[in-house]
Amino acid sequence: MKEDFLHYLWKFKKFDTLNLKTSQKEELLIIKTGDYLELAGPDFFNAQITIGNQKWAGNVEIHLKSSDWYLHHHERDSAYENVILHVVWEHDTEIFRKDNTEISVLILKDYVSPETISNYYALTSPKSWIFCEKQISQIDDFIFKNWQERLFFERLERKSKPVYDLLEETNNDWEAVLFCLLAKNFGLNTNGTSFLQMAKAIPFSIIRKESFTLLNLESLLFGCAGLLDSEKEDVYFKDLKFAYFYIIHKYQLEKNYVEPVQFFKHRPDNFPTIRLSQLANLYQKEQNLFSKIITLKSVKDIYEVFDVSVSLYWQNHFQFDKESPKKAKKLSKSFVDLLIINTIIPIQFAYAKVMGEEISEDLITLLDEVSPEKNSIIEKFNSFGLKSKNAFETQSLLQLKNEYCNKNHCLKCAIGTELLKGD
Repeated sequence: MKEDFLHYLWKFKKFDTLNLKTSQKEELLIIKTGDYLELAGPDFFNAQITIGNQKWAGNVEIHLKSSDWYLHHHERDSAYENVILHVVWEHDTEIFRKDNTEISVLILKDYVSPETISNYYALTSPKSWIFCEKQISQIDDFIFKNWQERLFFERLERKSKPVYDLLEETNNDWEAVLFCLLAKNFGLNTNGTSFLQMAKAIPFSIIRKESFTLLNLESLLFGCAGLLDSEKEDVYFKDLKFAYFYIIHKYQLEKNYVEPVQFFKHRPDNFPTIRLSQLANLYQKEQNLFSKIITLKSVKDIYEVFDVSVSLYWQNHFQFDKESPKKAKKLSKSFVDLLIINTIIPIQFAYAKVMGEEISEDLITLLDEVSPEKNSIIEKFNSFGLKSKNAFETQSLLQLKNEYCNKNHCLKCAIGTELLKGD
């Protein structure tokens, strides 16, 4: 038995509320359970109850045992002086306020049905991966789909936080924010931090001015990423290095520290050299990228915008000084799908929120067109009978696993609370 189960029971009145009595046999009527704010202090604020003929307004504290009041030193904390009811599973001692008046107690286990308790233990029995893995596929479709939507937007809120942070850093320059986010996601997990540091090191006004010349764009990105720090015989390397030094002198740019980019364990198509060249080509091709991105409503249109390759040199190179068979090295559909999920959707969501627009349905419709992600979490859910058809569903499942299942927050989850009801 855990305290969060008692919170759930009280919040949703999942017990017999018709014949309640306190531990001292006084009749108890719940008018309002209070607000569950999950803040410091009592568990539920602004509750209203009647005990006997006396109406009370104040706070409710919940514990597994009455003695937990003293175990948690609430008797020393003035925040608990306004507690009007102590809700417990087991009553093992009386509790008093500082003025020696006794706090009324409700012993909850006397009013909870055996079925509810049984369902709780079934839900929280030892798990191999998630608690409800044997029952999750049986959840009513209507409940599950509504919960998926909530999960998706919870995840989107988290993904959009870096957008707001970057807005502050860039003086509300949405183009600069997009550039930073794209750079980070072009770097994937391994080089994402390095690419983001690189993007922040280049004022976006310079990207705007130099975007008409691909060599200058590549020199900026490669130079700021530290890929031009060595000496090589390669002619193109020397051209980039010359252009880079010319540009940093022209704009009086200072060299910022950027974590070294990694080639190790990457497939060649994901080498930082290739991704930076693709990013440069994108900004050389699209002069007003943000204005276009923010209005895109279909995956087909997004694929057209991101239909970019590498510069001529990188078509037959993966690294400087090492020639390879010629290959166009276009952005793949699966890579653009990642950009849609991790960059385009979050920035569209954040921009709409700032502008006071409602585009929730548009975002869901867009992700409905994107192929489902493939990873170990999604594969595991598939094995439980939850076959994802698109990225909207996989994003929801990732939020479910990371923020609810992993944290054992079953009683905050629509699936867990539905299973708790039983048949």
